[in-house]
Amino acid sequence: MHYLMEHVERYLMACRELTAFCAHNGWIDNKTLDYEILEKNDHHVLAFVQFEEILMEGGGRIAGRIPHQGCLRLTLDRYGQVEHAELV
Repeated sequence: MHYLMEHVERYLMACRELTAFCAHNGWIDNKTLDYEILEKNDHHVLAFVQFEEILMEGGGRIAGRIPHQGCLRLTLDRYGQVEHAELV
């Protein structure tokens, strides 16, 4: 289970699928990224994910933060590494 958590966390920090939750053209603050495994088997993991979207002003200043959450189904390869994700 420990290795699975490392694989999931590494994948979530870099995956593009999470940007689908961002509605204001901002970016994901990885420092606020948190997740919980809701279900798992040998082929899939269902993860509940939370993070803040950072919004910027024209001058490069942070204009705000918007919290987001949602579920992703992560498909695992035979080694337990995440191959891809889809919004649920």
